Amino acid sequence: MKYIKIPHAFVLIYAIIILAMVMSYIIPAGEYERYENENGTLVVDETSFQYTEQTPVHWTEIFRSVPEGMTDAAGIIFLIFIIGGAFGMINGTGAIEAGINKVVSLLKDREVILIPLTMLIFSFGGATFGMAESTLIFIPMGIMLARSLGMDAMTGMAMVALGAAAGFSGGFMNIFTVGVAQQIAELPLFSGMFYRIIVQLVFVLIAAFFVYRYGRRVQKDMNNSYVYGLERTAQNETYEFKELTMRHILVLMITFSGFGLIIYGVVQGWSTGTDLAAIFLAMGIISGLLGGNSPNGIAEDFIRGAKEVTFGALIVGLARCILLILEDGTIIDTIIFSISTILEGLPASVAAVGMFLTQFMINFFIPSGSGQAATTIPLLAPIGDIVGVSRQSVVLAFQMGDGLANYLFPTSAILMAGLSIANIPYEKWLRFVWPIMLVWVIAGGAFMVISLWINYGPF
Repeated sequence: MKYIKIPHAFVLIYAIIILAMVMSYIIPAGEYERYENENGTLVVDETSFQYTEQTPVHWTEIFRSVPEGMTDAAGIIFLIFIIGGAFGMINGTGAIEAGINKVVSLLKDREVILIPLTMLIFSFGGATFGMAESTLIFIPMGIMLARSLGMDAMTGMAMVALGAAAGFSGGFMNIFTVGVAQQIAELPLFSGMFYRIIVQLVFVLIAAFFVYRYGRRVQKDMNNSYVYGLERTAQNETYEFKELTMRHILVLMITFSGFGLIIYGVVQGWSTGTDLAAIFLAMGIISGLLGGNSPNGIAEDFIRGAKEVTFGALIVGLARCILLILEDGTIIDTIIFSISTILEGLPASVAAVGMFLTQFMINFFIPSGSGQAATTIPLLAPIGDIVGVSRQSVVLAFQMGDGLANYLFPTSAILMAGLSIANIPYEKWLRFVWPIMLVWVIAGGAFMVISLWINYGPF
């Protein structure tokens, strides 16, 4: 049986750029008037829409829009590169890996505490520095730990992957998703973080309950394992827990201090994108030096870290091209008007949950969080203005939809790489994860409704 191959995300987005150009000849042009609200943000006047003269986009613009989009999104692109490089320098010291290994090894025989605490630790990795590719390092550790408790590879994979996914979905300080989305939506950077921390903790609790319950069933009878055949043939593998040195402790202190400074800056309102990049860069360089790396080694770690986020950074610029084409063709407001007209008759809570589910499904086609934000937020933010969903709630819908789906759909490179390392077939993973995902989605819908009740903002 032949399977349909999903096109590369770059191919999909470029196809949308071409489609936007074609639509500029078909969709009637129209415009809303915009005004500055009390926060200085341009928002749509929902009563002002009117059709205007058609301004179709010439076909050559599908090529010109790429460098223009990259230039237009340069601030976000370079912020991603700098922060990716900074974490490359921190990871190059081995401090994060050693710190996690130390905590996990101390709790090795206390699975009641170990499973939720391990998942909580990985969730903070996902919520702060967007722990994604880095989780692959820890999957063998998680598997060996689970097997030492009489559990299986599925339990070990889930402890690492779903913990990071829960944090990624909360993302209270994840520059690669929430940071990008908030900048596009013109929200203060990392605003609303306390509600997102609650989201993260609830997602961790849900996942930990399911993982612990499954692990205990396997512990009682290995026949209950979804990967029983794998466990029967598994070799006596070993995992070397890295020793936590004084240098590692100093690096972790610098890292936590840097995050503390960022949180202080967000609360004080002075943490702009430039401030953020500067703090991360300082964290990376100081960590590299305290970690004992040479200046050349630090530079190489920076390049390695920046290289790991190249896909996400470039896709932000490419996705910005869609917006430029829609704006040049004067059809973006017509699209907003058409969608908002459909949604206006619905309660705001239904529209909010619909946005969340839409983002969840879009992740199948655009698994990059940064790319998904750059593609969808320019449309959904003004729609939210019109139908009564705050921009902060729009960003919440994006981050939960993107983060949860990363560990469900087979188009996610991180998921498939992790399953390959764990030697777990995708269909076995799907059997295990779908109940967790269902409860996560229900909880996500509830969080969207609650965000409307509490006027989640600042706007």
